[in-house]
Amino acid sequence: MTVRGPYVAIVTCVAAALLGSWLGIRFYGAAQAWPATLSDQEFWDIVVSFSESGQAFRSWGAIRTDNLVSNEQSFQHVIPALQNAAHRGAYTGVGPEQNLTYITALKPTMAFIIDIRRENMLLHLMYKALAEVSTDRVEFLSYLFARPRPTGLGTDSTAQALLDAFRSVPCSEKLAKVNLRTVFDRLERVHGFTLSRGDESSVKDAIEAFCAGGPDIRWDSSGDSWIPAYADLMVETDPRGQQDSFLASEEHFRILKGYETANRIVPVVGDFGGDRAIRAVGRYLKNHDATVATFYTSNVEGYLRGDGPTKFIDNVSTLPLDEHSAFIRTIFETVGYAQSRPEYETSTVTDPILGWVNAFKTHERR
Repeated sequence: MTVRGPYVAIVTCVAAALLGSWLGIRFYGAAQAWPATLSDQEFWDIVVSFSESGQAFRSWGAIRTDNLVSNEQSFQHVIPALQNAAHRGAYTGVGPEQNLTYITALKPTMAFIIDIRRENMLLHLMYKALAEVSTDRVEFLSYLFARPRPTGLGTDSTAQALLDAFRSVPCSEKLAKVNLRTVFDRLERVHGFTLSRGDESSVKDAIEAFCAGGPDIRWDSSGDSWIPAYADLMVETDPRGQQDSFLASEEHFRILKGYETANRIVPVVGDFGGDRAIRAVGRYLKNHDATVATFYTSNVEGYLRGDGPTKFIDNVSTLPLDEHSAFIRTIFETVGYAQSRPEYETSTVTDPILGWVNAFKTHERR
């Protein structure tokens, strides 16, 4: 970067400090080298160069590419403990919208979403576009669900009130088409990202799915009673009884909007046992003197086959870690059967990454 004199340098530093303060991010030591905003070109270069080939995966006996919504009701339970750890580093995660809640609650320096499905990367680009063009939560939900803005809602409305209001408004196919054009304009014309016809088709499918499902859209449409709706996940609470979702308040949404506008949530296509994505993130963070604070793996480790678990360990060991770096993991437990189908509950736990890597390496040497 070329700096034209001390005035530009001062202005740049002040802008970085102001944005960091607004997002609630503290920069320590060499971490001050982090830019306040990634340029569109830098952002897209990371997405393209870090990504691997997209793949589907087998989940609950089906080949899936379209997990648009989480199914983990317990994911907020670990947030207070992670906040109390007071460790600010980079966030890494997998899957759809639960990452946005973790990011707004934990306020990392930067976030990378690594998922084997290209559709997930595109889903996060859709979220990015909608967050950037929305002035508040009501407008965001109007875009997301392709429903006209209900009356009687304000900045102090609860997440429950917002979602209940949108439940009563029918989906508008006309609005869905307008919103799709808004997303494409934002991603392709404003940011200059290059999307293929297949990419555009995937974004269109996501827009139509959220339009059809509205606040009651689920990870799976089978009707299983254990699967939470989008609205359920947005009003979940942590052990303090506090709502931490990115839709819990206007402040939470502004934090998310700040990250998205600054290009600091980067979705990448990558296999946990792959050869590129995780290692590329590790090199990038090391080059910026940053560590991984949290790595949300959901229950993906249980799906790794063959030498996948060993490759995942090797990949994680290349990340810049310290004694505070923690995994966020999800455990699914069978609690009964409904109509001959299993019902589940989830538990979310944290584990120290370094201890886990060292234990695996020690066992491997025996």
